[in-house]
Amino acid sequence: MQTKSVLLASLLALTLAPLSAVTHAQAAKKHKIYLSMSFIGNDWQAEAANMVKAMAKTPELADKVDLHVQVSGENAQKQIQQINAMVQAGAEAIVVFPISPTALNRVIKNACNKGVKVFAYDGEVTEPCARNVAIDQHEAGRVTAEWLAKKMNYKGNVVMLTGVPGTSVDKYRTEAAKKVFAKHPEMKVVAETPGMWNQAVARTELSKIVAVRNWDQIDGLWLQVGCYTANAMQLEAGKDAKDLLPCAGEGSNGGRVQMLPADTQLEGATGSYRPLGAPRISYASPPYSGALALKLAVQAIEGKTFPQKITLPLPQVTNETIKLCKDGSWNDLKDGCNVFSPELVSKPGWFASIYSEQTEGLGINAALKSEPDAQ
Repeated sequence: MQTKSVLLASLLALTLAPLSAVTHAQAAKKHKIYLSMSFIGNDWQAEAANMVKAMAKTPELADKVDLHVQVSGENAQKQIQQINAMVQAGAEAIVVFPISPTALNRVIKNACNKGVKVFAYDGEVTEPCARNVAIDQHEAGRVTAEWLAKKMNYKGNVVMLTGVPGTSVDKYRTEAAKKVFAKHPEMKVVAETPGMWNQAVARTELSKIVAVRNWDQIDGLWLQVGCYTANAMQLEAGKDAKDLLPCAGEGSNGGRVQMLPADTQLEGATGSYRPLGAPRISYASPPYSGALALKLAVQAIEGKTFPQKITLPLPQVTNETIKLCKDGSWNDLKDGCNVFSPELVSKPGWFASIYSEQTEGLGINAALKSEPDAQ
């Protein structure tokens, strides 16, 4: 009896051994990749992080990626220390939202020298060994400023809310917009302050501005984030929806809902989070940029080469091109929709430009819940 038990145990071990070997082999195939985030104090950053995590779960990458996430905050030295630790921990690639275009260059160069693939998204870095995945931020500033100038008949008072100081995104957008306004002598920037890409900060800063200069003394708004909030504040001040100021700004879902014709019937619409026919151009650094950077980083590990700058299409939506989504899936977005009902997206500050043909399966669930579309 004892002999039979020993024989059975031996056979079982032989049967399970290949399975165990396969399991270990599969685990070994996964690439250790880090997401290094700096500034996270707004909806865009949370959404971008969600989409990176969702991309790691897609059928294309789920068996390839072992993803780790670290956040440094607005502290360049801490981000440098974290990246050094990532390299020491065996990172094969680092996907990074950099706090500065130059402060991380030395640590990035060190990572590259040790074979680590570095992909920056949205914010750019100048170290040549890194790859940058972003829109053309100069174009973003120029196109939106030109739209606003035309809406204002090239004259009047402009209020500007910029982004996070020190980042390449804010620097390039603001420079380009000011160059446009400078071409038109009758246009005057009467107030400018950082909005930190945050709707709550935008409300605080706009409140300070209109305390000195009321809405009737402003003719146009160029806000990297804050058009949704500015429209809400104008309504609160007694303005009629048809008299809202033209606003060139972010791709928040709340701002795009406000762009829809005022008579649009929309589930969950209430208060200022409703169709108003607000005059707008809505653009965005698309939150999918980090997810795409992760996908490209895996391809780089596997041997594919990329240029230093990978320029993404600039998402632009006007009142003429706004289109309501049905369910927010990737296929729905592929059909050209660009705004979600409040029933689908309860937070108006969340960004609607989440579609890319290169990030298949990443729809609204990726942006909200870090989950790709069900396969």
